Amino acid sequence: MTGTPGSGPLNGAPGDGPLAGAPGDGPLTGEAGDGGRTGGAGDGGRTGRFADGPLTGLRVVEAGVLLAGPFCGQLLGDFGAEVIKVEEPANGDPMRQWGREKPHGKSLWFPVVGRNKKSVTCNLRVPEGQRVMRELLAEADVFVENFRPGTLERWGLGPDELRELNPKLVIVRVTAFGQSGPYASRAGYGSIGEAMGGIRYVTGDPATPPSRIGVSLGDSLAGTFAALGAMMALRVAEATGQGQVVDSAIYESVLALMESLLPEYALTGYVRERTGSILPNVAPSNAYPTQDGASILIAANQDTVFRRLAATMGRADLATDPRYASHAARGENQAALDELIAAWTATFDQEALLKLLHDGGVPAGLVYTAREMLADEHFAARESIIELPHPEMGAFPMHNVAPRLSGTPGRLRWVGPKLGQHTDEVLRQVLALSADRIAELRAAGAI
Repeated sequence: MTGTPGSGPLNGAPGDGPLAGAPGDGPLTGEAGDGGRTGGAGDGGRTGRFADGPLTGLRVVEAGVLLAGPFCGQLLGDFGAEVIKVEEPANGDPMRQWGREKPHGKSLWFPVVGRNKKSVTCNLRVPEGQRVMRELLAEADVFVENFRPGTLERWGLGPDELRELNPKLVIVRVTAFGQSGPYASRAGYGSIGEAMGGIRYVTGDPATPPSRIGVSLGDSLAGTFAALGAMMALRVAEATGQGQVVDSAIYESVLALMESLLPEYALTGYVRERTGSILPNVAPSNAYPTQDGASILIAANQDTVFRRLAATMGRADLATDPRYASHAARGENQAALDELIAAWTATFDQEALLKLLHDGGVPAGLVYTAREMLADEHFAARESIIELPHPEMGAFPMHNVAPRLSGTPGRLRWVGPKLGQHTDEVLRQVLALSADRIAELRAAGAI
């Protein structure tokens, strides 16, 4: 989600706890809090130059709030970047307070989005705080922010000023509507970008108003495209010595997912509508009932896979039936085919049906909640979920790094840190400030 005008930068930082390994990795040797700028000589393995991942040695300053900008920082930190999260001193990123469940009065959301980051407090509304930020950005490779356009310019931290300070700096700007256009100055959250980008209209049951997806999809997409843009801009900066602005808009990030929605309307007049659990003309691909009152997902819309499903059902004749023999024919007769398959699946218990389909080479699965994820043998074997130590809550599970790199994988090092946990450390190590100078900045309310 994007910040509103006048909001101070809010971010998450890394902790000092034990280091946790990624799936299948050997012992790790990286140290939390060392900045990771230089890295040792080596062959790119865990103990070498890329000890924490392929972005080891990259310094990112994140001045984002809530989700869109911080998700970009999270992705970069997952792959080894030193992410310095700059937060407003009084309360920090609002994500520190967000979430339904709050054991020990703590957010369960911030330890995830703030993982692998260092928290530095800095008041960007005052000149001294702005000066500290400029000094940090002079030593950075990437700057991630998600304030409303114009906010950083008012603080003297816009791209023109920063380019003079650090020509190679890549400036990643994440907003609802982008940095230009008639809507640029509007306040906007991920939900507005999701609606404008098209995903809301096509999500849900056709008999009800558009549904919200149960996660912050627009924010995460904008953060993901922002991270991708940062990597492309860094490649150019390394070759030319010139940084650039990466403009990631939530609505455009959502729009990028919308497949053939635009030409369907522009060329044929067709408006894609809500279709519940199916995609029109893609069959069979649906949730089907089982005898024990559960359900199972079956995706057998490709010709070869449908032939396997038909054989598994004991109905090989379906594969040659003109109503179902081709992808187009199955699409035209989707409702009838779904009824036929549902009548068959309803004669099996869920577990027995799942085994039968898997044995027949038919893609099938269950709809997982967190309970099933934490108990699943495949999640466990691949360490898709990893536990990190949390100072108040102990073992803290969260999703592991994705995607997986065979030679220089990313890793999780610590949960989101306490507010300002690394302020003194970063100001000493990155800016070489003395203890007296740090004390002066704190007394002046700049940090």
